[in-house]
Amino acid sequence: MDLELSDEQKLIVATVRKFVRNEIVPLEADLDPDGSELDPADHERLVAQVKQMGFYGLDIPVEYGGPDVDIVTRTLMAIEMAQHRAGLYTPCYGVIGGAGLAQLFEANEDQKQRYLFPTLRGEKHGFFGLTEPSGGSDPARAIQTTAVKDGDDWVLNGGKIFISGADKADYGIVFARTDASLGRAGITCFLVDADAPGFHVRRVVHTLRSTSYATELQFDNLRVSAANVLGEVNRGFGIANDRLSRQRIPYAAGCIGVAVKAQEMAIAYANQRETFGDILASRQAIQWMIVDNEIDIRTSTWLTLAAAHKANRNEPYRTEAAMAKLVASEAGGRVVDRAMQIHGGYGMTKDLPLERWYREIRIRRVGEGPSEVQRLIMGRALLGGRFHGGVRAQVSGLRAQGSGLRAQAGR
Repeated sequence: MDLELSDEQKLIVATVRKFVRNEIVPLEADLDPDGSELDPADHERLVAQVKQMGFYGLDIPVEYGGPDVDIVTRTLMAIEMAQHRAGLYTPCYGVIGGAGLAQLFEANEDQKQRYLFPTLRGEKHGFFGLTEPSGGSDPARAIQTTAVKDGDDWVLNGGKIFISGADKADYGIVFARTDASLGRAGITCFLVDADAPGFHVRRVVHTLRSTSYATELQFDNLRVSAANVLGEVNRGFGIANDRLSRQRIPYAAGCIGVAVKAQEMAIAYANQRETFGDILASRQAIQWMIVDNEIDIRTSTWLTLAAAHKANRNEPYRTEAAMAKLVASEAGGRVVDRAMQIHGGYGMTKDLPLERWYREIRIRRVGEGPSEVQRLIMGRALLGGRFHGGVRAQVSGLRAQGSGLRAQAGR
């Protein structure tokens, strides 16, 4: 795997980095430290700028009007886009746009007209409803929400929890059990309107995240038309599983971006802060923290780009995506923690973004599948002989120089 950036990738990375540092970061000085929204005028101005740059709607497929950006380049951009205070969960405050729920691109034509195209135009917003109070790490077995056929409708009963954005959404993708005898093969995916009778947002669930709180949902005899079945009946788990694997790569990239910025801050502070007659950077304890940070960043970057390259070649990448998500989320937390320690008392204040990253990156070890599930995925693959190439082949193929890794980590 060649980890050197192409000339085009170098240009794109430099462009996004300049945009974040010159346009996004300065605006944060006037925002609440826990804020996640720009002033509408600033948002509109930056959206127009992004469109002129050719990056708007980054995750939208080309055939639907999105930019032609491959997965590796998209991953490099995600690392850059996360390098500001709100960047972990609101990269660039959404001005680069998105594709909404990727599963809608697999919808039938009628469903696309009613949900996909309005979403791409910004007229509708959706949520992804998978996790339930009974568990989220093993959704195929934990799903207790039921859907029973009644004439031309399905009747849903049950609930979901930790669902982002459902309180402000117009619709959602909801997974329910349609055949209890089939296990994971008995799950069906539904498009559910948020204004339908029987749909309830029970409460907002406050977590470590600064904004964009999760919600708990309740479905009471919620009737959904058979025309709103996404995909095939009893084939919904494949839709959920595909989304989880795909999402883990940009999820890891966001953790790397925050870690890169925290490391930059730690190095700058260590080189100017004086204690006991000399700068912090002269202390061996600080030097080791900086070195450990760099090792965590480079390791996470290599693993994440390795997963992106496999996905880009349309090769199986579930194991690599799990490894990237596991390592990047845990390593990112360690980097931010060390950066806070180097900054001392200042690191604990809202004057700096470190304390927000510290809270939010902790969630990353649970979101999109906790670390233990990622290890389970990798363990099964390793013991079952499904880890393509094996660990030794992966290690023997590593020929990248440190400078190349540093460049791709956002330096």
